[in-house]
Amino acid sequence: MSKYATGKHSKAISDRSGMEFPYREMVREWNGSFVHYTEYEPKQPQLEPKPIGGDGVALLNVRPDRTEFPTPDFLPNNPFSITNGTKIMTVSFPDYSTEAQGGELNYVRFQGVKSAVGARSIEQIELSSTLNANISATATSITLSAGDGSFYLEPISYIVIEKINSVTGLYENEVVYYESVSIDVGTSVATLNNCVRGTAARFRGTTFSNTTASSHLAGAKVFGARAASIDPDTVVTGAQPATIQQYNRFTVTMIQNSTSTTTGGGLQCTVGPLNDRS
Repeated sequence: MSKYATGKHSKAISDRSGMEFPYREMVREWNGSFVHYTEYEPKQPQLEPKPIGGDGVALLNVRPDRTEFPTPDFLPNNPFSITNGTKIMTVSFPDYSTEAQGGELNYVRFQGVKSAVGARSIEQIELSSTLNANISATATSITLSAGDGSFYLEPISYIVIEKINSVTGLYENEVVYYESVSIDVGTSVATLNNCVRGTAARFRGTTFSNTTASSHLAGAKVFGARAASIDPDTVVTGAQPATIQQYNRFTVTMIQNSTSTTTGGGLQCTVGPLNDRS
């Protein structure tokens, strides 16, 4: 069987330089050229670029974004005060806004009230009540159980009906706008008329996404909103600008005049948006 010689005494001519070199020192380049090892040139990497895929855009674990509700703020101890013979209740809320923000609160809800303010019960201040009967998702009249929380609702305002999904455990609250309140003389049951279902109440100048109108069962918790009015202090700065507005309190209007001058509410009362749950 024939075989090739090792070439240990042979010479070879380089395809690159044309010079003579020992045969056994010759190598083959990627393009087939037979050259001396000192002349060897590897293949240019750019001739065989590695494929590069596009940058990743989609995320593996995603969920829809949502707009979080503002967090209720704590009020100082005994923040509520009212003067005899007036309907205006002043709420202490130090430095709750900057001058640029303008102090606007729109509709507020009080929670965590610990004590009455004179003749104003906790239920009346918080405007807390319950549904008196089942309602459908399209009902435009809503009846609330008798009590201070429904009797002292503002004539035109908003309520929130608390609802918890029995399967997911998540809140499915509904905000309702109403145009009038009528009280049954015999039963003291309050009826909200001309209701707009599945809406939202403004807070600090922000309008939230509308809630979803749905059916609710009798006994569901209901909370009312109060329209807040700003009551700023004008402070002389001694510089420029010469004066600034400071926001340390706001006022809400009660339904009836107070029969005494008093302060109360207790510790860690909160003020926030009407609906602070999705």
